[in-house]
Amino acid sequence: MDGNDLVSGRPTCLTVGGSDGLGLSGIQADLRTFERLGCAGRSAITALTAQTADAFLRSEPAPLAQFDAELQAAFDDGAVSVVKTGMLVDAEHIALLAAHLSLHHRSKPLIVDPVLHSTSGAALVDEGGLSALREALLPLATLITPNLQEARALCAGLHQDADRMLDELCKRWPQAAILLKGGHAPDDEQILCDVLQLPDGRRVDLRHQRRRLSATRLRGTGCRLASAIAAHVACGQATEQAVRLAVDWLQAELSSPDY
Repeated sequence: MDGNDLVSGRPTCLTVGGSDGLGLSGIQADLRTFERLGCAGRSAITALTAQTADAFLRSEPAPLAQFDAELQAAFDDGAVSVVKTGMLVDAEHIALLAAHLSLHHRSKPLIVDPVLHSTSGAALVDEGGLSALREALLPLATLITPNLQEARALCAGLHQDADRMLDELCKRWPQAAILLKGGHAPDDEQILCDVLQLPDGRRVDLRHQRRRLSATRLRGTGCRLASAIAAHVACGQATEQAVRLAVDWLQAELSSPDY
């Protein structure tokens, strides 16, 4: 895939999202994942956040001029194979991102992790941002990776049933594959199922064991999954295989005593 780093020769992934000073989620987790999976990473920061291991304290949106310059620098320094997004804050940041994507990354892989809340429940995008996400960014996406709560919000609360939410997401953004993540299913469910629906209508179930982990260990798993998918796509895998490899990689990470 076109988009190798000029220095290392590795495929290049750009992550766009919030900075987490603890490194458990956001930009830091994405860059670490890219590196571990053989890709060069670039970043553009939408917000600075202050978080402890179990609480979200506050966030400060990045100045738009700074965000614009970071995006321009990322695209000026050689082609980007895949763009992955996380925390996007508001409509202004999303509009800038969409403009850069249309100019520099048209018809290339865009993986949107529609991060709406932190693990502790803090809102990470305002209402205007949610509307802009639906209208300006998701029509450009090649893969969207919501959890159940995010899927419900993207559907404007019209559906509660997972199958109906997935159908609605596919109807709204037919150009994109949808990975509906099951990690936020009721606590009594021991086997979780992520469901991938591809633009050609094929549906793939990815089942895995629920892992009883602390909130700290679970934080940032959505970021790492989406960035792992991005890395595998950048290395030449088709969407379905990239998702399978990323899910397996994350499950192995969560099982590791060093995680």
